[in-house]
Amino acid sequence: MIFEDLRKNNPLELIESPRIGRKLPDTLSTTEIDDLIAAVDLSTAEGERNRTILETLYSCGLRVSELVGLKISDLFLEEGFIKITGKGNKQRFVPISSHTQRYINLYRSTIRNHLSIQKGFEDTLFLNRRGRQLTRAMIFTIIKDLAVKINLNKSISPHTFRHSYATHLLENGADLRSIQLLLGHESITTTEIYVHLDRSHLTHIMNAFHPRK
Repeated sequence: MIFEDLRKNNPLELIESPRIGRKLPDTLSTTEIDDLIAAVDLSTAEGERNRTILETLYSCGLRVSELVGLKISDLFLEEGFIKITGKGNKQRFVPISSHTQRYINLYRSTIRNHLSIQKGFEDTLFLNRRGRQLTRAMIFTIIKDLAVKINLNKSISPHTFRHSYATHLLENGADLRSIQLLLGHESITTTEIYVHLDRSHLTHIMNAFHPRK
């Protein structure tokens, strides 16, 4: 009505908009992650690739778009880091464990180098059987199929591995600021959701630091 000059003032100006609740994400235990990875069929070339994908997702806390876009030139394994291009083309360096490095090197030497790689995908790390970049949908399918295989009664996606990564870091004593940097969150308020996931961590903090413990 204001835009059409039917009235001069906005009667809603002083009314607060409703707060939209934030749903806590599902997470996986370390045992569930191990079970999912153990369920990968390693008798196929795709199985070896899929195990490396899951290890990389969990080890580095990547978004699915960051995973499928990961380049060989982004790997700085001797230094123990990978370079990630996240939302808004913002780049960050994420530590990668020697455990995951071994799987990446194995995949590259035994699977990837036998593919007929299509033009334009020479630098892409994870490829499909036609030598092209994997789609986000394919990563979802891989994870959903494994969840069915182990009868996991949780609604999970690639992002569940990222949530689990952050939650397990917090449970083991990492501070929120470090987790924010590792995840590439612009605002720490986005990272704070993980505090709500782990109430035992909050109890530990209170018992350790409150004068009336």
